[in-house]
Amino acid sequence: MAYEPKDNTGVLFRNDRKESDRHPDYNGNALIDGREYWISAWLKEGQKGKFFSFAFKPKEASRQAGAAVTDLRKPNDMDDDIPF
Repeated sequence: MAYEPKDNTGVLFRNDRKESDRHPDYNGNALIDGREYWISAWLKEGQKGKFFSFAFKPKEASRQAGAAVTDLRKPNDMDDDIPF
């Protein structure tokens, strides 16, 4: 059975292509409020022990490099003044 993401969940995998400290230790993806995101995670050491630092990037931003990110959910009100 193939993995099917559920809303507000995600997965992380160890990054076995890490070549520098700037690259994430883990990466994966998540589905949050119906939008897909890439997840990057760094394992860090702090005063209280080890912790994760996360970064989330919308997947559509990756596909449209440099383009503005838009929400793909349907708007509630499509009321506009365009006559056609």
